[in-house]
Amino acid sequence: MFRFTTGERAPLYSAILHAFGEANERLVTALSLDEVRERLRGAGWFDALTDDDLVDALRKLREWRLLDAVQNHAGNYRTAEEYERRNLQYSLTRRGEAAFAGVQHALSVLASSGALQTAVLDAIADRLTALAALLGDPTSPDRRVFSTLQELEGHLDALRSNTKQFNGELQRLLQSEGADTDLAVFHEVKAATVAYLQEFLSHLDQRAHAIAGAVARVDELGVEMLRDRALAGAELPPTVGGTSEAVWMEARRARWDGLRAWFLPSDGAPARVEQLHHVARRAIVTLLQVLDRITQARHRSSSAAEDFRELARWFAVAPAEQDAHRLWATAFGLGPSRHAHLVHADPETVPTSAAWSEAPPVEVSALLRSSGRTERFTRTGRVRDVATVKAARAERARAERAELEAAWELLHTSGPVRLSHFTQLDHAVFERLLDLLGRALAVRPDAAGLRRAETGDGRVEVLLGPPSTPGEAVLRTPRGRLTAPDYEVEIRHTSGSGAVLSTATPAARVPNPAAPVARQQERVTG
Repeated sequence: MFRFTTGERAPLYSAILHAFGEANERLVTALSLDEVRERLRGAGWFDALTDDDLVDALRKLREWRLLDAVQNHAGNYRTAEEYERRNLQYSLTRRGEAAFAGVQHALSVLASSGALQTAVLDAIADRLTALAALLGDPTSPDRRVFSTLQELEGHLDALRSNTKQFNGELQRLLQSEGADTDLAVFHEVKAATVAYLQEFLSHLDQRAHAIAGAVARVDELGVEMLRDRALAGAELPPTVGGTSEAVWMEARRARWDGLRAWFLPSDGAPARVEQLHHVARRAIVTLLQVLDRITQARHRSSSAAEDFRELARWFAVAPAEQDAHRLWATAFGLGPSRHAHLVHADPETVPTSAAWSEAPPVEVSALLRSSGRTERFTRTGRVRDVATVKAARAERARAERAELEAAWELLHTSGPVRLSHFTQLDHAVFERLLDLLGRALAVRPDAAGLRRAETGDGRVEVLLGPPSTPGEAVLRTPRGRLTAPDYEVEIRHTSGSGAVLSTATPAARVPNPAAPVARQQERVTG
């Protein structure tokens, strides 16, 4: 089918097919020899071409079943030469139309670039929502169903083709590693690509979830009804045997299966949009790793010899002597002597008239060069006495532990009670009760509907059963009240961890002699 694209005369064959393709777009299906020659210039063929060469090219295309020739019996011919030139008319066969479309598609793919377009995802969700609305309305026209389905399939094709093309370009970018590109340019491309991928992934999960929900709604309304109504609105031309309708329906089933494979697979496999998410995430990481590897590979190794050579070049091109002195001071950090004020340990032994070259040396501190000052030796600071702090912390820990023990004892029940049993609570005790209820509600109930949970230290266990009555429990504290279902609650100490607490008398379990707390203890321990 594509043999016309190879060989010495491939440009001529391609120009002829392009001329016929342009004519088909203008609804001109047949061209004579002269009309083919005229349209070749519009197809970009400007070389000299004899009639024999053109006829030979048309004959070759006929042999490949890309063109068909028929005689024009309706024409009027004045001469035999005119009859020979205008009698035969050429037209594209279906094979020729397919070959021309394939070449056009290949050229468009080479000229275009892939993209990850969130607008396509939004359009798919919008078209699915419109289809669900049309299916839910029996009075809606079938033509609207057909056109909406066509738009949905077009958006899906755009998503698939753009995603595949962008993925291919992305993998080629990762493999190139900037070998033929300037490092700065490659860095800009990398940064832009990473930002592009992050922008695409920012709301990909939400869009994919919305599309999956729309697909599920259309499935509930009936996909077969959707295809039947779309077929009625397609108004296909009649054919022998009615095979076109069967082929059309099979194509629609394949497209719908492809849509489900992307967003809501029926076989339990991961959706392709999730695979796209993983590919984009891996590409971001790989792009960053590639840039780091290229930067490290091209980074010049540092050496003192090379640094001195470079410094010598700078001295050689210094414009003036003052510039050279300034470069020297900057490179080596040499400055005026800052130790001239130092004196000997016993200055009286050194006469003032002694030359510096004859005077004994003076010890200079190493800190004088780095910080501009000498060491100062002072007494070691006193160690702070932390005994008071430790005692206060221990006392606070004992108080907190006593408060916790008191709260557990106040909440301890000898058996299952209703939540409304705890009517009036101190706020600290209420917080402990609320923590126990939260732990119990966070676990799954067993077969009997009972929820079981323990505190973090494993000393207290709570059993929470479903409400036996439809009433509500109202728990009051000095800071407000809480209304909740009237669960059945049992709070007890686990075995081996609270033996002393569980056997203590009610009076011994009261940590606070205040009257409200005592009355609450009487209601709880009852």
